[in-house]
Amino acid sequence: MSRESRTPPEPEISDEDTALFRSAVRGVRALHGGRVERRAPPPTPRADFRRRDERAVVRELGECEPTGADVETGEELSYGRPGLRPGVLRRLRRGQYPLQAELDLHGLTVPEAHDALADFLRECAAEGTRCVRVIHGKGLRSAHRGPVLKGKVNLWLRRRDEVLAFVSARPADGGTGAVYVLLRVP
Repeated sequence: MSRESRTPPEPEISDEDTALFRSAVRGVRALHGGRVERRAPPPTPRADFRRRDERAVVRELGECEPTGADVETGEELSYGRPGLRPGVLRRLRRGQYPLQAELDLHGLTVPEAHDALADFLRECAAEGTRCVRVIHGKGLRSAHRGPVLKGKVNLWLRRRDEVLAFVSARPADGGTGAVYVLLRVP
């Protein structure tokens, strides 16, 4: 069985179609030399700006500070320095370390609270105080903004060298509106 390659028959063009075509192209002039100049294909697009933007976003995420909105009203805070023994956070959460000092930040602005907390922690470290309570509030009067000081205290405590760990307090001691802070003793 041999297969022959068949080309379809060319359609017949009527005299009417030919006349219609000629009237449509009347007045059209041929291009110079009848040749079309070929251009090199455009370079393939590269996502340089996109890559640069993505790198900038990653860099900015590493630099940005969490805002108060990053911590919800009822959310518990918990932090322990790397290398801290596992039972330390559990005992701190249960309130098994005796509280030796307390700082209440209610009613302070963010800059005032920052300065008060820094001074308090510095004094406690100098005196050899081991465990303190910091009352930041739950942010219930902050309306839609959420707890402003709670988020700031969370950030500030993580950055202090003298802070080993902190957790939200037991309900009797302020619950999610306060933290127990365990300090490094010299």
